[in-house]
Amino acid sequence: MTTETKSSLPTTRRAPGFTDQLVEPLNRLRNEVDRLFEGFPARLPAFQFGKFETAFGFPAVEMKETAKTFKLSVEVPGVEAKDVEVTIDNGALVIRGEKKEEREEEEKGYHYSERSYGSFERRIELPASADAEKIKAKAKHGVLQITIAKNATAEADKRRIAIES
Repeated sequence: MTTETKSSLPTTRRAPGFTDQLVEPLNRLRNEVDRLFEGFPARLPAFQFGKFETAFGFPAVEMKETAKTFKLSVEVPGVEAKDVEVTIDNGALVIRGEKKEEREEEEKGYHYSERSYGSFERRIELPASADAEKIKAKAKHGVLQITIAKNATAEADKRRIAIES
């Protein structure tokens, strides 16, 4: 003797709706991103949204070498020249500054206020041929241009060493 139980569930499966088709890939993406961030080592500093726009507070730097100079382009968008400091410290070029951004809007029915502050620092070891006394810096349109002259005697001091076998 067999007993059959009737289920209150429908026997046919309904087709996923348009909203379900949109939400499911986003849920999978969110789970994947959560998994990725959970895998970061604990000792890495966390991203801070108030920080300078680049990861870990380091502005992007591009360096080119010419026959007579080293040329650096440092991206500092939204930072005024007065808020950036360029110094030499123990044979390294140190670029540091602070970004201060404030925005307020007030209209009928609402008040919006946003403040963002963050400091940055980038330390670049100077090559032996760099002349620390002849460094110039200019800021324009969010890019800091630094020109470092080469020391003429450093190139003259270069010589090839014979290798014994």
